[in-house]
Amino acid sequence: MVNFGKKLMADQVEEWKGYYINYKLMKKLLKQYVQQTQIGGKDCEQVLKEFSRILDDQIERIVLFLLQQQGHLSRRIEELGAQRAAIMQQVDTSRVFQLREDYRDVGRDLVKLLRFVDMNATGLRKILKKFDKRFGYKFTDYYVTTRSNHPYSQLQQVFKQVGIVAVAGALSRNLAYLEHEHRGSFLSIYDNPSVVLQDPIIDQVNHAVQKLTHATSFMQYLGQHALIVQDDTPSGSEDNVDDESYHFMSLMLNLVNTFLYMVNTYIIVPTADDYSVSLGAAATVCGIIIGSMAVAQVFSSVYFSAWSNRSYFRPLVFSSIMLFSGNLLYALAYDLNSLTVLLIGRILCGLGSARAVNRRYISDCVPLKIRLQASAGFVSASALGMACGPGLAGFLQTKFTIYSLTFNQSTLPGWVMSIAWLLYLVWLWFSFKEPEHFAKAAAEAAARTPQPSESGHQESANLEEGLAQPLLIGSEERLDDNSEDNDDEDAKSSHEPATSFASAYKLLTPSVKYNY
Repeated sequence: MVNFGKKLMADQVEEWKGYYINYKLMKKLLKQYVQQTQIGGKDCEQVLKEFSRILDDQIERIVLFLLQQQGHLSRRIEELGAQRAAIMQQVDTSRVFQLREDYRDVGRDLVKLLRFVDMNATGLRKILKKFDKRFGYKFTDYYVTTRSNHPYSQLQQVFKQVGIVAVAGALSRNLAYLEHEHRGSFLSIYDNPSVVLQDPIIDQVNHAVQKLTHATSFMQYLGQHALIVQDDTPSGSEDNVDDESYHFMSLMLNLVNTFLYMVNTYIIVPTADDYSVSLGAAATVCGIIIGSMAVAQVFSSVYFSAWSNRSYFRPLVFSSIMLFSGNLLYALAYDLNSLTVLLIGRILCGLGSARAVNRRYISDCVPLKIRLQASAGFVSASALGMACGPGLAGFLQTKFTIYSLTFNQSTLPGWVMSIAWLLYLVWLWFSFKEPEHFAKAAAEAAARTPQPSESGHQESANLEEGLAQPLLIGSEERLDDNSEDNDDEDAKSSHEPATSFASAYKLLTPSVKYNY
C-alpha cells in the first residue's frame, strides 16, 4: 500500500499544488506537540487550541479554492449554454460536436475538482485519526462537533458537495439537451429520470461523485465515525485494479473452501467417541481427535498467510491436497487399527486450513462495493458448515465392505470428505483465476533485479555508503519517514502475513467493530 503522503504528492494537480492540505506539515506539528507535552512545555488544552487553529486555516484555504473553482466551472457552463441556444437555432452539425467537446472539457475539469476534494477529505480524516492515536484524546469528536454545527461552518463545504453536485447536474442536463435536441427530441432528464445519458465523461463524473459521497458522508462522519473506523476508499485507479482483480468464480471457490473446511471439522463430532473406542482407546480421546485439527490450524495460518503474499491459487491447491490426504488417513485408520494414523489424518486436515487465505482474498481482491456482502458470505459459509457437518453425519449410519475397506458410521465421514475435497480440487484447478497484481508484481520484481555484472558494484557502493553514515544519529527521523502513515497500520495489518501464534489466532478469530 502506497503511503498517503507520497500518494498525495504524486496525484495532486500541479497548478493546484498550494491548495491541498499540507499533510507533511501537519504530521511534523503533531510530532512536535507530542514531544512538547512529554517534556512539559505545553499542556493538552494549549495543543488542542493551536492545532485546531492550524487545521481551520488549512480547511479555509481548501474551501475558498473549491468555491473559486466551482465559480469558474459555473461560468464556463453558462457561456456554453448561451452558445448552445444560438447553435440550436441553426443546423450546424460541426458546431454541435465542438460544443459537446467543450462540455466534456468542463466535465474533465470537474472530475479533477472532485478528486481534489476527495484527497483533502482523506488527508483531514487521517490527521484527525493520527491526533486521536498520538494523544489518546477524542479530538475528532470535539473538532467535528464544534466546526460542523456552527452557522458559518466551512467543514460542511468539504463533506457536503452541494455546489459540486449542482455543477454536475448542470453539465449533465446541458449535454442531454444537446444530444436530444440534435436528434429532434425534447426529452428532459428531469421528466425522465430513468433515462441515463450514455457519455463517458458523465460516467466519470457520476463515479467520482458517488465515491466522494461514500468517502465523506457527513452523517456517517458524525453518527457512525465511519471515516475513522473504515479503511481508506481507493482512488479511481485503485477501483479499476479492484475490478480487474475480481473474479466471481474465484470468490465462490474461496467460500466453498470455507464451507467444506467447517463441515470437515464438525462432521466427526457425533461418531468420534465410537471411533476411538473401536481402536482400543477411551471414549474421552474423542476430545483430542476433534481438537487436534483446531490446534494444527494455528500453525497453518502462519505459513498460509505468508504464502498468500505471492499467490492464492497454490495455497488453495495445497490445502485441498492436505485435506484430501488427511481425510483418507482418517478413513483408513479403522482398517489399519491405528489411533496414530487417525490423529495424523486430523492433524493434516488442520494443516490444510486455508481460512486465512479465504479472508485475505476477500480483503484484497473483492471490490469495495461488494466486500461487505462477500464478508457476510464468508461468515455464513462458516456457520452453515458448522451446522451441516453433524447433520451430514446423521445420514451416514450404514455399514458395508468393499474389498478390504470398511465403510461405516465412523469411516464414512472421512471417505465422503475425501471425495468432496478431490472434486473441489478439480473444480479449483480449472476455474480459479489468479489475481493480476501477482503477475504484475513478479514482472516488476524481475525488471528491478540488477544484472550480475552490476550487483557486485552496487553492493560495495551500498557498503561504503553505510560505513560513511553516522551511527544512530537521525534514527528517529528516519523511522518516522519510513512509517509515513502510522494511521494505515490497521489497513495494512490485514494484508501482512502472520509472524506469531498470537497474530495467527487473530487471523482465525477477527475482531468485530460496532459503530453507534
